Amino acid sequence: MNLMRNLDRFFWGAATSAYQVEGGIKNDWSEAHSTSSGQARFDAGRTADHYNLFKADFNLAKSLGHNAHRFSIEWSRIEPEEGKFNQKEIEHYQEVISALREKGLEPFVTLWHFTNPVWFSKLGGFGSKKSAFYFERYADFVTRNLKGVKFWLTINEPMVYAANAYFRGIWPPQKKSFFAYFRVIRNLAAAHRKAYAIIHKNIPNARVGIAKNIIYFEAAGWNPGNKILKNLADWWWNRQFLNRIQNHQDFIGLNYYFHKHIDGLKFSPEKTHPVSNLGWGIFPNGLYFVLQELKKYQKPIYITENGLADSKDEKRAQFIKDHIFWMEKAIAEGADVRGYFHWSLIDNFEWDKGFDPCFGLIEVDYKTMERKVRQSAYAYRDIIKGE
Repeated sequence: MNLMRNLDRFFWGAATSAYQVEGGIKNDWSEAHSTSSGQARFDAGRTADHYNLFKADFNLAKSLGHNAHRFSIEWSRIEPEEGKFNQKEIEHYQEVISALREKGLEPFVTLWHFTNPVWFSKLGGFGSKKSAFYFERYADFVTRNLKGVKFWLTINEPMVYAANAYFRGIWPPQKKSFFAYFRVIRNLAAAHRKAYAIIHKNIPNARVGIAKNIIYFEAAGWNPGNKILKNLADWWWNRQFLNRIQNHQDFIGLNYYFHKHIDGLKFSPEKTHPVSNLGWGIFPNGLYFVLQELKKYQKPIYITENGLADSKDEKRAQFIKDHIFWMEKAIAEGADVRGYFHWSLIDNFEWDKGFDPCFGLIEVDYKTMERKVRQSAYAYRDIIKGE
């Protein structure tokens, strides 16, 4: 790991999102219901109670060698009613930022991580023509009131959200519409562009980007049809959103989880690779190829998420080691990577999959809220130290 020691400043850390760890949030997810049973299944409830325990969690992150942390702000806390902002919640997030600064952890703040205020959802959410206006107003209030943040991520995984919420229909608002899917992608891009401008107006030296889920699509063999499909998939999933905001991003946040092997019309992970508890294929060298492909944008890159569900902590240490190896290889070949954030710092509510998937470097006992550092977290600490 000697390569990383030669960089002036490299950010090592982990990530969380508000709804997944904070607890006590009322938003479109907590209010949504399953269409089949009528029972609430999207309510994260108390989850890891990070809202109250953030200082202790940051102490653990510091002890594990982290020098940065990515987290999100819950829009529904800041603007619980349309146009009415909650100063108490802004003060809470200022405490979070100050706690990170006191421990020498650089804050990377995400403004939107999949969840919406109930009022915004009722007005159509990101399907509404006015969604970019509402998001810009929220971004304006937050960035005028929070101090000590240089790195801002406006939107987390826009393509994932649009697909799950408006195409597959498994996330709130549980719609299945080609037209709504395309419209939401367009509106999310417009929302980012507006937020980008207002953040730079409020904080001239800010660095602003998005967190983009990038899939490594690999064409099987030399079949020209497979290569055409790969190019189409790359354009649709990986490039088109980045192209929409190309002149409105100071860096690219890369979330890397998936590799898809294209053989005919089959897009699936190769069966020879190990999988996580969720059945997601583990393909570390895909990170190298994705980073190579992102070089064309000539922007700094922060790996804002990379992790796996591994409740027994059997594969995570090797997973981290292998992905960082391929990241370093990409850096050696010219990729401008400046940070790596593992997903996630602590166990969390994993959206439609509930609490069973354990992504945390730190295990959470949801009954007692006790934290227990997993062995893989120490392996990651040793990598950070260069050992």
